[in-house]
Amino acid sequence: MNIKRIFKVLAMAGVLAVPTTSCSDWLDVKMSDKIMENTLFSTNNGFMTALNGVYMGMIDVYGEDLSMGIIDVMAQYYNMVNGNHTYKVFANYQYDDDAFKKKSDNLWTKMYALIANVNGLLVHCDEEGTALRPEYYPIVKGEALALRAMMHFDLLRLYGPSYSESAKSIITIPYQEDEKRDITPLRSVEYVVDRVIRDLEEASRLLKDSDPVFTSGVGNAVTSDDGLERADFTYRQLRLNYFAVQTLLARAYLWKGDKTTAYRIATEEVIKKNTVDEKTMIFPWTTQAQVEADNKNDLLFSSEVFFAIYHSKRSTLDSRYFSGALSLTSRLTVVGSNPANSQLPILYDDPNNDWRSTLMWAVQTSTGEASGGDDDNDDDDDGEKVDASSSLYLLKYGDAGREAELDGTETYLHMIPLIRLSEAYLIAAECAATPEEALEYLMAIRVHRNCHMTITATSMDEVKELVTKEFAREMLGEGQLFFYYKRLNLDQFLNGSEIGGTYEMLTDNYQWPLPDVEINKRGSINN
Repeated sequence: MNIKRIFKVLAMAGVLAVPTTSCSDWLDVKMSDKIMENTLFSTNNGFMTALNGVYMGMIDVYGEDLSMGIIDVMAQYYNMVNGNHTYKVFANYQYDDDAFKKKSDNLWTKMYALIANVNGLLVHCDEEGTALRPEYYPIVKGEALALRAMMHFDLLRLYGPSYSESAKSIITIPYQEDEKRDITPLRSVEYVVDRVIRDLEEASRLLKDSDPVFTSGVGNAVTSDDGLERADFTYRQLRLNYFAVQTLLARAYLWKGDKTTAYRIATEEVIKKNTVDEKTMIFPWTTQAQVEADNKNDLLFSSEVFFAIYHSKRSTLDSRYFSGALSLTSRLTVVGSNPANSQLPILYDDPNNDWRSTLMWAVQTSTGEASGGDDDNDDDDDGEKVDASSSLYLLKYGDAGREAELDGTETYLHMIPLIRLSEAYLIAAECAATPEEALEYLMAIRVHRNCHMTITATSMDEVKELVTKEFAREMLGEGQLFFYYKRLNLDQFLNGSEIGGTYEMLTDNYQWPLPDVEINKRGSINN
């Protein structure tokens, strides 16, 4: 059974879909909808259909905006000098602009709709006489709790302030966790983070002894075609498995400022448990052969990905954001005309060896009139003219080449990574007791990215700078850098629009305003 067959039944999940209105409108459930919901949860397969439906629904949020799209634009990865660029509004944090407001309304609505569906699933999991089979229960409930926590956490990271003693009591978003037909109150930052952690801890407990990833591995290929249930527990990198949940938990504790717990989870629960023995890992580092495979090189380092969205039409997103055929007012690209004369030697400290530099970027030479900035030529820091008729485009999400020989196991061609192994190493490095220990975790990543240059640090401040740079290199196109900057409340970081330049960030811009769709529904943000 291939992965397309696995997700074929997901259309049924529409019975739980919520209209695109306020997060509170899901509460207006008609009796006919309730009957359909009860019918869905009358079988074990119905539970799987509902759970799969949430994963598929996440494509609308994480398959673009909160991965390769606007959230990475807001991290200043890309060259937004051109005043006509499609994403200029987001790069400039223009929260009063109609384009931003529409985007915010849609994200808020879709995420709370998915959360509502998860809550319905969770209620039915624990009903007396539930149709959910015992061997399915800990996996289905564990993943559902993790999904609820993850989406609330990302809503908090968008709409809440950076966590601090002075900010933790600030009222921010609702934490929706039951089926009551009431509008849930807006909660404090601390309240939301604590419930994210609670749900992830419970998910971890449920998955610890039941996740098939420990006994069967990731399960990236299913050879039989004799029924959907045989595939329920395969493709664990497309599910919130134990390792994904633990990394999320470390991420949440780090957001809260608890480095001790974040370090313990990253090292003990993720790095060590992922290592079966000296030669075997459950989620292994991607090999050179995989990275350099002809016409289908694995630029996602997909064997290391703990959790990804499966997007069957991912190539359309590559065409929309990165394709060399796009004009410079639409393409997401770093400043510069070629790898040597661009932002790449700034972003990558070993640009001639690092696979993230040498394999992920290509040069596009325009055949028509170029538009690279306010003028056709921009000066870099050395006063040298940058040829705007050539520019760079990202290959990370490109489709397989026409000559590629595919055997059906190339799941990575449709993946959008959201949680990966290297994040655990980055958390461990940031929270390490000494610079020497931190460097070991950083070098573990770098050696598997073909970096030959040695890095040094004699203080934890120097470690912080190294972690920040490695994080930016590692998470490009995956929607995490903006949140990393926000967690640290950085007021300066790399500027994608100026070679070697620094972006001066107004820290107030890290927090999105509560969307109009919710304010209008409540009548007041104090409700």
